[in-house]
Amino acid sequence: MFFNSKYIIVFFALILCVAIDYSMALADSGFGQKPWTQLETKYTIIKYKSNDDLLRFHNEIDFGPGSWNRSSTFSSIPESEVQKMLIQKIDAIFKRAREILDMQKKIKNIHINIYPDSKELKRAYSIIYRGKCNIRAWYRFRNHTVYINARDVHAGMLAHEIAHGIIDHFFKVKPPSETAEILARYVDSHL
Repeated sequence: MFFNSKYIIVFFALILCVAIDYSMALADSGFGQKPWTQLETKYTIIKYKSNDDLLRFHNEIDFGPGSWNRSSTFSSIPESEVQKMLIQKIDAIFKRAREILDMQKKIKNIHINIYPDSKELKRAYSIIYRGKCNIRAWYRFRNHTVYINARDVHAGMLAHEIAHGIIDHFFKVKPPSETAEILARYVDSHL
């Protein structure tokens, strides 16, 4: 039986789309690793693998309420307390980024995937993009997610990536990536 070449092309395009979506799901789910724990804030959904990752992330983000202090590094803080302080910080960073951009429109919550180290972050990148990772963090429009490393982060970097999420969902038409990058850098420098 002879198949029309248009149908064959459509068939292979569908297979490619399914394969790409599957690889993204693998990266986001942490396939073969400890499952994600989820923490919701007013503006974000934070996913992390362990309490140590969450505490490290919290300690690296020096912004607003519950900022880093020496005692939080050397003593064990209950997970619930770390979560409360981190929620305040993340929401304060989100609000500040939105204020700097003057983009107050409500958007759906941004996901933040916190990886324990650069190796795991780079692994996620290679699964999603099928290439070598040369960046420290990124925002992905397709699944409205920030990908970041708990050991290599600061408030400006997080604000920069959150700004991408705000910018990309503020306008009816997504702005050019160069424009979004300029605005995100502006947020980082004026945090």
